[in-house]
This record gives sequence, structure tokens and C-alpha cells, in this order.
Amino acid sequence: MSLCVVHSRTLVGLQAHPVSVEVHLSNGLPGFNLVGLADTEVKEARERVRSAIQNAGLQWPHAKRITVNLAPADLPKDSGRFDLPIAIGILAASGQIDPAALRQHEFAGELSLSGALRPVRGALAMSLALRFGAPDGCASDTHLVLPPASAEEAALASGVRVFRVGHLSDVVQRFPAPGVPPVEPAGDSGWAEVIADCSTTQPAKLAHDLAEVRGQAVARRALEIAAAGRHSLLLSGPPGSGKSMLARRLAGILPPMDDQEAIEAATVASLAGQFDLGRWAQRPYCAPHHTASATALVGGGNPPRPGEISLAHHGVLFLDELPEFSRVALEALREPLETGQVRISRAARQTEFPARFQLIGAMNPCPCGYLGSSAKACRCTPDQVARYQNKLSGPLLDRIDLHVDVPLMSPTELLESQAGEASAPVRDRVVAARQRAVDRQGCSNQSLEGDRLQEQAALTREAEQLLKTVASRLGWSGRGTHRAMRVARTIADLAGAERVGTPHLAEAVQYRQAATR
Repeated sequence: MSLCVVHSRTLVGLQAHPVSVEVHLSNGLPGFNLVGLADTEVKEARERVRSAIQNAGLQWPHAKRITVNLAPADLPKDSGRFDLPIAIGILAASGQIDPAALRQHEFAGELSLSGALRPVRGALAMSLALRFGAPDGCASDTHLVLPPASAEEAALASGVRVFRVGHLSDVVQRFPAPGVPPVEPAGDSGWAEVIADCSTTQPAKLAHDLAEVRGQAVARRALEIAAAGRHSLLLSGPPGSGKSMLARRLAGILPPMDDQEAIEAATVASLAGQFDLGRWAQRPYCAPHHTASATALVGGGNPPRPGEISLAHHGVLFLDELPEFSRVALEALREPLETGQVRISRAARQTEFPARFQLIGAMNPCPCGYLGSSAKACRCTPDQVARYQNKLSGPLLDRIDLHVDVPLMSPTELLESQAGEASAPVRDRVVAARQRAVDRQGCSNQSLEGDRLQEQAALTREAEQLLKTVASRLGWSGRGTHRAMRVARTIADLAGAERVGTPHLAEAVQYRQAATR
């Protein structure tokens, strides 16, 4: 047979679209043509595939004209993931592999010149696409064949049979030419089915514990509230006051991830080539440098890749030295903070990435950092202070739920203060409060909107009157008022209260006053 079709997938955002790798061998002037909207990385497969087939001891069809079409032609194809299906298609079209045996398999993998296979990005997205493409309640009848590491990643999606293959020759042994019996590989070095096992993945020991934070009772309390309700938090204070120290400890008091959250976070990490099985079900923590561009934060490029806000999906995004980020980059965070997703629109196509992250920002009150500090006099002029603080726009600040001043402790206070409460008991309270919210409304308090917020907040008459008075006097927007209600609902959950009372709302108001200064 001079024509063979091998199935694979290409990544467009988080979607893994099916691709048919059509290989045709014909008489004529020898050559190797590759068509189908292939990127430069894919076109370079011609040299990799040729060397891999020859070095694996297989026959290259020298006297044939090879045409490879990646269909459909309107989908972009990138990376070296098509090396393996192209090589298999050439071998099948030249009679060295049984084409009929390939029908219920999908292949992806980058080939080295020796024929060994290297991992590819987005293996978990491919596996999920197969699972959700199968009838409801049924396992997919298509098997996924991937290189080592990628196969273990893809096996995390239940309902899909995943096979690991380490070398091109292993595929030939598994699918020999018609009439030749297949050779079962010995040991784990060749073809092997992969079964996901996350039971051996233990929660990582906390590298940063809240017990190491001395003093800063208000900031610690705000951190607990932020974790319980999945609220965003802005820490402001002089250099050395402990802002970064507090932010690094937020991930240690967040509730554990459920299976759905773990799959979603792992899929984004897989798409970016950052998946690590050892960090399975651990909340992401991203802390980009303040020189990061808007594209690095929200995603983009060609083809579009997820940015830091998507890599922090269901985790923490910590932006230290917040005013030092470019204005364009910071303003790009406004929509994802509201919607929990980011849509990358280009002339050719649009791509969506999830971005339900918890933002923690840290900043100094002025360029020198000592405005309002009793330890050192501020050297900044009022105009410098205003320009520095105005780098954060009002709409962005309005989207941050908690604003906390972190004062600088004197050496005496630092040395004489006792060690703070450890992360473990704080996390227990956070988990209990989050569970109360989920049992009551099916989501965290931060996700409440509109009529559901009015219903679930359940303000007492006194608390409702206080909210109206404060919002009117401080000139809060509707968004700011609703965010105060969400924070008050979380404070009430931490206290185990059914309704939001005046003390809960009064505390929530204190955390929004900085936004109106």
C-alpha cells in the first residue's frame, strides 16, 4: 500500500484537535514534501524522521516521492509532536508496518536522530480530548501512544488506555508487516501500557510555615480570610516588613485540591511544558519578576501559550513590587480577575485559557519605601508619592478584595515577640470555612455574584444599614460594595455564623479603606 493515514492531535489553546497524517509514496523524482499549515518546527521533521528511520535499522524509501499532508489544512501545527506519526506513516506506506493495526491508535512524539522518543507538550490535553470525545460513561476505544514521561502524564485522565514507547523500533515490533507476528517487548524498555498511580504522590512538606512569622496579627488575619474565601489581597508596607514572607505562606494554608482542580491545573502546566508528576494535586504558586510583559502575564504568542495567570490556575499569583510592573501588564489583569478566564484574540483565531487565580500583591507605600514609617524618614516629595501610587489604577485596586498595611517592626519587637500560630491549625479553619460555603452555595464566596450574593450574604438589618452608610460616605462603587459583602460572608464563615452581622461587616470594611485613600 502506498497510502497510509495515521492519527494524531494538534494543540490550539487547551483544545487538542484531531489531525490525520496522510502519507503517500509515489513514483517519480525522489523528494519529501510536507504540507498542511505546518510550522517551521514541523517542517524540520523531514530531516529528523529520515535519520531516525535509518538509524533504527529500518528501510528508507529512497526511490519514492514522499508526500505528507497534515489534515485539516486550516489548523496550525507546531512542535515536533508529529515526528512519530510521520515516521509510522512512511513505514506503513512502504510495507514495513501493518496499516490496519494502526486504526485505533493515536500517536505523538518527537524523534531524535537515533530513533529514541522525546516527550511532547500537552499530553494530558490529548488524553482528555479522547476521554470527552467518547460516549458518555464509556471508555475511549482509541489508544494513545506517547513517549516516556508524556505517557505517565496522559494516563492521569481516566477512561483512556495509554501506551509508552521509548524507540521507533518498538513500534515496528508492535505493528509488524502483514504476516509477521508481533514481538512482545521484554521488561519496561519497549512498548508498555501505563496505569496512573498518584497514591505514591505525597503532599509536599511545607517549606514556609506561618509559625515563622512573628507579630503582624492584622496581616496574618487577612491572609486567613483571603485563603478561606479565595479573595485577592494587597500588602503595603516598608521594605523588610514581611510582605513577601507572608505571601509565600498563603499556599500552605489553602484547602487541598480536588480531582477536577488538579486535572485543570495539570493540563495548563502540560500545555506550557512544565508538568511535574511529583507536584500532582499541589496548588500552583507563580511569582513572576516585575519586568514581565503583558504577554508573559496573560498569555499570547504564536501559537498562543498560557501566561502566568493561567499557570496559577487554582493557585496563587504573587506579584511583588506591584507598582514596578508595566501599566499595560497590570491593566491586563482586570478582566481575568472578574471572569476567571482570559481570551487571546488574534486576526486568525481566538483562544481561551482558564485563569481562576488568587492574586497577592505587595508594594511599598512610596518610591523610597518609608512613607509613614517610624523607623526611617521618607525622602519622597508629595508629587513622587502620588506618581508612584497612581501606577495602580482605581479600577485595578477596586478589584482587590483586601488591602492591608504591614508595619515595620523594630528589632526589639521582632526579637521579643513569640512565634506565630503554625500553618496547620490555620489551614484547618480555612478548610472548615470553605466547606461551609460550598455546602451552602456550591462555590467559594469570591465566586458569588448578583442575586446569589444578596441571598447568600444574609446580612442582618443592622449590618445592611452599616453597609449602606459606609458605602455612601466612602464613595464605593457597586463592585467595591459587593466585594466587601463577600469578605464579610467569609469572616462570618470563619466564625461559624449563619448570617453576616455587624462585627463581620465592620472588619470587612477595615480591609477596604486603603482602596479609597
